[in-house]
Order: sequence, then structure tokens, then C-alpha cells
Amino acid sequence: MELELSTLLLLMLAALAAGFIDSIAGGGGLITVPALLATGMPPALALGTNKLQSCFGSFTATLYFWRQGLIKVRQLWPHIICTFIGSAVGTLLVQHLDPGLLSKLLPFLLIAFSIYFLLSPRISNDDSEQRLSPLAFAFLIGTSVGFYDGFFGPGTGSFLQLLLWP
Repeated sequence: MELELSTLLLLMLAALAAGFIDSIAGGGGLITVPALLATGMPPALALGTNKLQSCFGSFTATLYFWRQGLIKVRQLWPHIICTFIGSAVGTLLVQHLDPGLLSKLLPFLLIAFSIYFLLSPRISNDDSEQRLSPLAFAFLIGTSVGFYDGFFGPGTGSFLQLLLWP
């Protein structure tokens, strides 16, 4: 798929804006996915391209927090495994969906999650009571968020911020 220089420049601008938003609050995929779809890219390819670019930011953030000693990998193995399984299932499902159906579904998902993040109430420490055991959280939340991230993706970091608020 060849793109004109002006389209590439607009995609780079969208990526810059998305990176800025991701660094503050997450949800940059809500900018990059529509930008990629606007090029005429097939939906599964747009989602995969968005996921590839978001991996760099996620890796950098994870490395930073790991070096600061804020990630305790030994305690997180169940979460990592459940999230990986959910993500793999979501990724496999999106690849097997009819591209026409996916083209109709993606704008609805983008609008729905944009409205959710725009109108959702702010959380505070009053909302931080643990309601699930760590293993139940890993299985229910890790698998669900992983599936969402593998299937669609934009806003996953924001969901995790909401769910993991201390």
C-alpha cells in the first residue's frame, strides 16, 4: 500500500498527538486508529499497525517502572499470563472477522469509547477498595482487558489506570 507524502505527514502528526495524549492519560489509539482507517487501510491492518506502534511506548514505560523497582514481576505472573491469553484470543478473533463487519464495528467502538472517556467520572482514593482477590482480578480483569487490547486496543492504558488505581 503506497501513501502520498501528504498522507504520511498527516499520519506522523496524528502519531505525535497520540503519543502526547498517551503520555498524559492514555487513549492515543483513539486518534491513530481513525487516522489509519482514513488512509483506506483494511481494518485488521490498521489495528495491527496501531498495536505495533503502541508497543514501543508500552515497552518504554514498563522498562522505566521496572528500573524504578515499581513492578514486582514475581507477583504479576498470573496477571501477565491471563492478559496474554486474553490478548491472543482477541487478536485471533479480529483476524477471522469479515473485514466488512469490522469496518462497520470499528467506528462504533471508537465513538463509544471516546464518549466513555470524555464523560467518565474522575476517580479518587475513595474508590480504591479492593473488591477481588489478586488471582480473581488476574483472571477476570487481566483476561478481559487483554482480550479488548488484542481485539481493538485504543484506551487500554486508560482502562488499566482506572482498574489499578491504588
